[in-house]
Amino acid sequence: MQALRVSDFASPPQIMDTPVPAPKSGEVLVKIAACALNFADLLMLSGKYQATPPLPFSPGLELSGTITALGPDVDAADLPIGTRVAIFAGQGGLADYGCFDVNACTPLPDAMPFDEAAAFQVAFGTSHVALAYKARLQPGETLVVLGASGGVGLTAIEVGKLMGAKVIAVARGADKLAVAASKGADHLIDSETADLKAEIRALGGADVIYDPVGGAQFDAAIRACNPDGRVLVIGFASGDIPKPAANILMVKNITVIGFYWGGYMTFKPNVVTDSLKQLFEWHSQGRITPHISARFPLAQATDALEYLRARKSTGKVIVTME
Repeated sequence: MQALRVSDFASPPQIMDTPVPAPKSGEVLVKIAACALNFADLLMLSGKYQATPPLPFSPGLELSGTITALGPDVDAADLPIGTRVAIFAGQGGLADYGCFDVNACTPLPDAMPFDEAAAFQVAFGTSHVALAYKARLQPGETLVVLGASGGVGLTAIEVGKLMGAKVIAVARGADKLAVAASKGADHLIDSETADLKAEIRALGGADVIYDPVGGAQFDAAIRACNPDGRVLVIGFASGDIPKPAANILMVKNITVIGFYWGGYMTFKPNVVTDSLKQLFEWHSQGRITPHISARFPLAQATDALEYLRARKSTGKVIVTME
């Protein structure tokens, strides 16, 4: 089989021929059909992600495919061979096959395509758990989504609208704002040309800020928070980790909420499974759909990663094995 392998952090990853692995206790072997890329994959290439696996490894946090073999103690009644699954694995998605923990496997609805399944878990899971479980977003509140045309940003718009919020989408340029508008954003702000603080305030201020960007946008948006506002720290795509002004937090009673979706898989997995149940129901009803802007074959996985790094994408970038 072929796999994209990171052998050391000083060299670029390479496509290599490797043996098909055999599943161990508690694992299943999956023929991978699609893998969705995330900024975390880019951080892994240089060893800067908080959950970077030991070398050597194949990146690819989330994937979909078909179970082809079971580990010695996996009950075939629970996940028989041939079951279509989505998996948040943390690594290993950029390969033809992989062995994964059986508990990480989510059976897929028959009608859900593999590419949508690969693009679904992290982006929609992050937005739903962050907005519903952590920020307690309420109907009628104003949600500001920074990085609104990205993988998680677009899902935050969709989930926020389903929860009854007014959504202000912030993204760079007319093309990316048009994608945000297509997902239901009520108001659009160009992050390149606008006075972000003033424009958010002119629209009534923010009750909840969803921030996968960090940097100057975080600083501007937090100053446009309404009293008792909540700020969700999702990531730092700008490369700049902000330091919130404590005096603003105090005076306005603002709460800054750190959020890492993958962490709940370890210490409170029911939060993730309950969320995914709701999200798969919404998908089956046609109420949410992953936005995929580019697809690459496995042979071009490094091109796909560079496409993501260059911020050319909206929504998700998918690498396909079939």
